[in-house]
Amino acid sequence: MQEDGFHDWPLPYVERLRQRTTPDIDLVVIHCTELPDLATARGYGERVLHDDGSGNSGHWYVDRDGSLHRFVEETRIAHHTRGWNERSIGIELVNTGRYPDWFDTRRQVMTEPYPHTQIDALLALLRRLRGECPDLRWIAGHEDLDTGKVPASDDPSREVFRKRDPGPMFPWDEVLAGCGFARFILRQ
Repeated sequence: MQEDGFHDWPLPYVERLRQRTTPDIDLVVIHCTELPDLATARGYGERVLHDDGSGNSGHWYVDRDGSLHRFVEETRIAHHTRGWNERSIGIELVNTGRYPDWFDTRRQVMTEPYPHTQIDALLALLRRLRGECPDLRWIAGHEDLDTGKVPASDDPSREVFRKRDPGPMFPWDEVLAGCGFARFILRQ
């Protein structure tokens, strides 16, 4: 189904994901795919990783050209941020991030900018979600909520952050000014 540039593209296992109501949702988590394109991100989302027959995926994917693709409806709990899924909507922005060497100490700088078309589409999606989810008031980056470290792939004696997305190229000031949500950062 396509409605005003929004494309429904449900994952094959979406019916296995637990349901929730929109008042349960108060947080949006912004991710970047850290993959080269939408097709590769879709392939990762379709992989079954959990005992219930589901996998890891955001709810929405925003491609570089501004197209919006819903993989999981908001009233289902998608697996996108450890410990935060039940209350949040995950939005993935197609961006290479650290691909393909996510945990290499020499590849921790994310340099791909987010195109204006992609950010404009994200803001339109956030406005739509604000109208559909009455208690939605917070926005965070994946890196704000998943602060865990893992051994580096090139030197296991060193650690790198598991998640760095959406990363330093994400225009937080512009998004915060245009979305009406408050930034949520996990304090440790």
